[in-house]
Amino acid sequence: MRLFVLDVPENASIAAVARDLPDVTVGRIGPYFVLESDRPISIDRRATGVRHAVWYSCVAGLDGARIAQWDKNALRTEAR
Repeated sequence: MRLFVLDVPENASIAAVARDLPDVTVGRIGPYFVLESDRPISIDRRATGVRHAVWYSCVAGLDGARIAQWDKNALRTEAR
């Protein structure tokens, strides 16, 4: 499954935190970071250091995934 995040400076820390997650690879396609994994992806918002407005606008798209949690604490995807 893949999670797309727009590649802008405000979202760079989200991609950086995702790079440190086990079983998650971070690449780029066009203007997007692509977070890819065969397992659920879970990113802790506080670890990214982003404000709520950035957090709630970071998801640009999904492929083979759905959002299971997206609140002030975490963003978690799971297979669709």
